[in-house]
Amino acid sequence: MSGKPDLQRRAFLAALPAVTAGLAAPAAAEESATPHWGMLIDTRRCIACQACTIGCSMENDLPIGQFRTFVATYAVTNERGKSGIATVPRTCNHCEEPPCIPVCPVGATFKRKDGIVLVDGDKCVGCAYCVQACPYDARFINHHTNKADKCTFCSHRVEAGLLPACVETCVGGARIFGDLNNADSEISRRLKAAEGKTSVLKPEAGTRPNVFYIGLDKELDGRVDVGSATEMMWRPNQHGG
Repeated sequence: MSGKPDLQRRAFLAALPAVTAGLAAPAAAEESATPHWGMLIDTRRCIACQACTIGCSMENDLPIGQFRTFVATYAVTNERGKSGIATVPRTCNHCEEPPCIPVCPVGATFKRKDGIVLVDGDKCVGCAYCVQACPYDARFINHHTNKADKCTFCSHRVEAGLLPACVETCVGGARIFGDLNNADSEISRRLKAAEGKTSVLKPEAGTRPNVFYIGLDKELDGRVDVGSATEMMWRPNQHGG
């Protein structure tokens, strides 16, 4: 197994004292020390092993056949007629302008100061308005709870100083998680190094995602709708848990 996820975890943990120290500082310093979490996915490193899918399902005790994250694999053909496989790791984009928030009639979906978008299960009535509003097909109604469900960036793990389960289990080190407000964080350094070469899904939606991609196959044209892809080689609802 690659050592990169472990190195990333150490870098993530090393940055935590700076965040903790900010809690004891004056209000202005505390505000500036607030992290803004994001994820960078390098599709060139993704081997579609679905370790992230299984790790997330186990960590969050999800119903069989329902997933907060998974890797969609597609058959693509480029302009030269060469065929191949393209991978698109999928998850909630924790948008700057989340369209799922304003449509919730009870205020169950909200965005924290650190950028993580969550669902308050005590408020959610399972109306699925947010599921329909999400342009990334990243939400679903949990079969066990009958509430809206989605990726939380494993906020419970982050608060404990751990990486999200999908990042921790990624065999190829394709997922980089960290503080976008910290110029010295690994994700910030990677984004800077790849400036001009990163992309987001459906930029035309105007949601300003905080999940970025490197190496996203241009033949997919940012598509996330399963039905619109040429062919989905691995589909969660066909393969169960």
